[in-house]
Amino acid sequence: MSEETNIIILDKLIASRLKKEKELKYYQEELMELQEKMKMLQMDIDVTNIIIRMINDENVIDLKTYLIGKSDE
Repeated sequence: MSEETNIIILDKLIASRLKKEKELKYYQEELMELQEKMKMLQMDIDVTNIIIRMINDENVIDLKTYLIGKSDE
């Protein structure tokens, strides 16, 4: 192979590498954003599960009844 052919091949390889690095960076950023959204959704699910558990265990205080009871004391 001539030196010119080697330079062209090397140039294409470098261009390909740069394109792949750019694509990788994009996907890493997207992944970070998705992971953050997943954390927020998981926290929302956890809060919802706590509320459901409290309702099922009847640990929720009826505020109206509680306030009326306090005023009678």
